[in-house]
Amino acid sequence: MKKTNLILLVVTSLLVSCSSMKPKVNEADINAEAVKAYAEIKAKSKISTNKEWTAMVNRVADRIAKASGENFQWEVVLIDSPEVNAWCMPGGKMAVYTGIMPVLKSEGALAAVMGHEVAHATLRHGMEGYIRAKQQSYAGVIIAGASVIGGQLLCKTEDCKKWSALGGVAAGFALTFLDRKFSRADETSADKKGQIYMAKAGYDPAEAIVLWDRMNAGKQGAAPPEFVSTHPSDQTRKNNLKSWLPEAEAVYAQSPQKYGLGATIR
Repeated sequence: MKKTNLILLVVTSLLVSCSSMKPKVNEADINAEAVKAYAEIKAKSKISTNKEWTAMVNRVADRIAKASGENFQWEVVLIDSPEVNAWCMPGGKMAVYTGIMPVLKSEGALAAVMGHEVAHATLRHGMEGYIRAKQQSYAGVIIAGASVIGGQLLCKTEDCKKWSALGGVAAGFALTFLDRKFSRADETSADKKGQIYMAKAGYDPAEAIVLWDRMNAGKQGAAPPEFVSTHPSDQTRKNNLKSWLPEAEAVYAQSPQKYGLGATIR
């Protein structure tokens, strides 16, 4: 029997043997695991030394977090990596990859991205998926020592494979959080809430519409950027953002500080 087949059989056996176990998971438990996973990721990732970009990511994250009204343990890091991606864990732990910055072109577009990701967290989209995954015992299998197996055979995205290779809690999050796509309804609600967050934070909400043109331009002649592939960008999404714009502009008009498009990303 080939080694790969043997490993797959072991993983399958573990999943089957654990299938009857339905661990009780609450929000506090998930947030605590997110904190541990986030610490592992920061410790084993290359943190950007670009002072200008880091300052921008920090101030946008702070403004979006305040606009959300959630009392999370907010934190953000700029990871030096070519992936066009950003994410927010349950509980407010965020990351932006340097690869997405040149695509965004403006601070306002960054606010649109971070507003969208923060909305997933405040609407508990990732948490619901994590609980389902926990109940299916995927996280238990990975954390129990099958991180390499999980990365090779179960992860679908490159980010998931990288996280799983870290081992520990980060490996469990790789499969249960990062590798599980949000539903169309989740994406739509995060788009709407994210546009409101960026407007409340003082950024022109119309930039959320322009953002998707830039993301689509980044797909020409190459594989889709991670952010686009996991967050489908289509005409329906743009039409939705346009239809919600009057509401977002009303919120923007009431914002005590207006930054417009913010700084240009160079």
